[in-house]
Amino acid sequence: MTDIAFDTSLDFARDLDERDPLRDFRDEYHIPRTIKGGDAIYFTGNSLGLQPRSTRGAIEQELKDWAELGVEGHFEAANPWYGYHEMFREPAAAIVGARPGEVVVMNTLTTNLHLMMVSFYRPTKSRFRILIEENAFPSDQYAVWSQARFHGFDPHDAIIPLRPIAGESTVRTEEIENLLAQRGHEIALVLLGGVNYYSGQVFEMERITAAAHAQGCAVGFDLAHAAGNLVMQLHDWNVDFAVWCTYKYLNSGPGGVGGCFVHERHAFDPELPRFAGWWGTEPQTRFEMRPDFVPQRGAAGWQLSNAQILPMAAHRAALALFTRAGMPALRAKSELLTAYLDFLIRQIPGDHLSVITPSNPLERGCQLSIRLDRDARRFNEALAYEGVVADFRPPDVVRVAPVPMYNTFADVWRFAEILTRLVR
Repeated sequence: MTDIAFDTSLDFARDLDERDPLRDFRDEYHIPRTIKGGDAIYFTGNSLGLQPRSTRGAIEQELKDWAELGVEGHFEAANPWYGYHEMFREPAAAIVGARPGEVVVMNTLTTNLHLMMVSFYRPTKSRFRILIEENAFPSDQYAVWSQARFHGFDPHDAIIPLRPIAGESTVRTEEIENLLAQRGHEIALVLLGGVNYYSGQVFEMERITAAAHAQGCAVGFDLAHAAGNLVMQLHDWNVDFAVWCTYKYLNSGPGGVGGCFVHERHAFDPELPRFAGWWGTEPQTRFEMRPDFVPQRGAAGWQLSNAQILPMAAHRAALALFTRAGMPALRAKSELLTAYLDFLIRQIPGDHLSVITPSNPLERGCQLSIRLDRDARRFNEALAYEGVVADFRPPDVVRVAPVPMYNTFADVWRFAEILTRLVR
């Protein structure tokens, strides 16, 4: 992150916006309006990203081809549907730091997580436990709970919850390494979020993967809050698998299509156990309707059904903007935006609030989680009345995420001004 001496003035924020090399990308998005008029301060890209202006045209193209071509659109559409998912190989790989054959866009996040656990959660009588954050997003907890039960284990015994040290809000990497050194021989799968949805902590994926592999554990990450937020190198980090959604930082629409990474040392192994589907076979022989399933090489071999064209059209429009901007540039702006927000919050007098997200930029993404000493739900409602779209999480946290693709330094300044006024 560039070393800048921050200033509390609005002029300073405006100057940062003038010098922002990504400033024009804001115009590529629809910004919600407030009840008072004017643009909302939209700080919930970590829940649902804003709609690119190009999304409508991308979807309308597929509707047009469907209307005019019918079934022939599989091969004759402007973007033929039969191989539609293949156009995401390189841009999706660039988002997560993978090789093109290691990624596939398909299904939705939790569906993909279950499909990955079919292949990578292979419990035995002596090694059957799953290590997961105590406060992981509920869908992940439900998924691992049900997988343990499906394999005949008591989830209370099979699942090891990863907890911070008493009095702390985040988990130290050293504590994870110590736990793995002590109990790794019992653990079949380590499954963590790339970024914890509640605290905003970024896990040191490379270190954790190395420590887990040293104990013989498989390693997967839920990148719902990391994809489009962090610069990652999943292939180089030797991660076994990862899954993500595309409706948060990747701005691909509510319920958007999911993504999946399988490291090439697994992705090109046809003998790896998996659930099979027609679309996971080689496209050249798919219509031979063979009774035996032979997976195509790469992550695409985990596909079940044909491409979800309309959600994928929205994703195609969104990814085009990421390709233009580049993750390194987005991350650089993100670190500066979030550091500026953190600086302004720390100028607020009194001890009515605290930031539980790590202060080290390497240990956080866009999000800051603010703990309040008052009714956080009502406080979030007051923010909404002032034109701030933030996110309340029980019992006492408001999450805010200044997204580099469309948020500005002036947004951050305005939010801090409103926050200061409401706290007083």
